[in-house]
Amino acid sequence: MLILSRKIDEKIKIGDEITITLIDVHGDQVKIGVEAPKNVKVFRQEVFDAIQNENKAAVVEENENTKAIESMSELSKLFKK
Repeated sequence: MLILSRKIDEKIKIGDEITITLIDVHGDQVKIGVEAPKNVKVFRQEVFDAIQNENKAAVVEENENTKAIESMSELSKLFKK
């Protein structure tokens, strides 16, 4: 991890297209601005984690639904015999 010290209004560049600006500091709270292309998604960590958890839950639910549909299809075939 790279650790940098910045003063208010100083910036950090990430690659050619992303700029982080230190906006304000109050006690233990720091406000930063992020300039990035629209195709780069920027999230707070807790929001990113929530999105990842929702995506994982959706995959599990989809797999369970697929298995249920396959089971129903197999049962349907048995009843047709």
